[in-house]
Amino acid sequence: MAAQPPSPVYDCIVVGAGIQGSCAAYHLAKNQRKTLLLEQFVLPHSRGSSHGQTRIIRKAYKEDFYAHMMEESYELWAQLEKEAGVQLCRQTGLLLMGPETGKDYQLMKDAMQRNKLPLVILNPEEFSQHIPNVNLTGGDGALVDTTAGVLYADRALSAVQRLFQVLGGVIKDGQKVTDIKPGPVVTVTTAAAVYQAKSLVITVGTWASKVLSPIGLNLPLQVLKINVCYWKEKVAGSYSVNRRFPCFIQLESQEASHDIYGLPSNEYPGLMKVCYHTGSETDPDDRDGQTDRSDVEILKRYVSRCFPGLVPVPAVVESCMYTVTPDLHFVLDYHPAHRNIVIGAGFSVTMSCKLWTVDEGEKKK
Repeated sequence: MAAQPPSPVYDCIVVGAGIQGSCAAYHLAKNQRKTLLLEQFVLPHSRGSSHGQTRIIRKAYKEDFYAHMMEESYELWAQLEKEAGVQLCRQTGLLLMGPETGKDYQLMKDAMQRNKLPLVILNPEEFSQHIPNVNLTGGDGALVDTTAGVLYADRALSAVQRLFQVLGGVIKDGQKVTDIKPGPVVTVTTAAAVYQAKSLVITVGTWASKVLSPIGLNLPLQVLKINVCYWKEKVAGSYSVNRRFPCFIQLESQEASHDIYGLPSNEYPGLMKVCYHTGSETDPDDRDGQTDRSDVEILKRYVSRCFPGLVPVPAVVESCMYTVTPDLHFVLDYHPAHRNIVIGAGFSVTMSCKLWTVDEGEKKK
């Protein structure tokens, strides 16, 4: 038998083909880096955090650094949209509601004003004129981040993976990583093959702890299963993206200690997405074993009180996985002992609205 040709040594291997890993791989290939993108499941799939049709994209954050990062993020999404020839974002605005004297509402409002971001502050007396079919809680303030909108998640993931391949990138799906050997040349073993690269990017979402622990990293990551709920409009189109209904975030509601968020009816005609921004801890390999629906009960009470145009029982309940850190900020850094290994994890709470690149010694969000 003829000897098998040796596998190529890539400039970089990216493990995890969700939105973060796929975008990293795309930018590496764009910078002429010979890049391999590995994914444990057959693509496309709905086992992680990057599936589904829509996400919120916004500049309204409490921290200045997110506001600054989002300026560049919007530019990168517009550039990707142009290259792909596909609409990836739709501007709807983001309605932010919360107790006027509450800490979170004031922090977001102050950050937006400090960073001179476009916003409209709605007085309670005129709220219903601008935002019909929503009951503003007494004592709540309301403002609109006018630059915010809907990001088409499935479409974006497909587009960036396609462009990565056009640039010469290689995707191998259905290949779960079973071993990583650090070194000047990193060796990555899957059930199907062994690959080598000068550098490695690990963006495996909810499987981060399982992949990182064998290479000496034990990050304080928590995996949560989120119930993604869709609620039927009593009058079709009342909360539709086509009628310019905005996305929203409710801070410090009467019903809950965590945020509630929603997107206008779009992917399912006549159904609006309204979700609780946390969930119950679970094992990513046994997500179906987590059946807690206490968040759905919270949402029923909130929808009944604040969204009178929705039937207060979810018509569809899907699931998504979150990976969070104790301070709810993400991790993006080098392995402390191996500078050619970069880790990205814990992006869930800050939403899937950012593109990031990794290029040798440079990290850029």
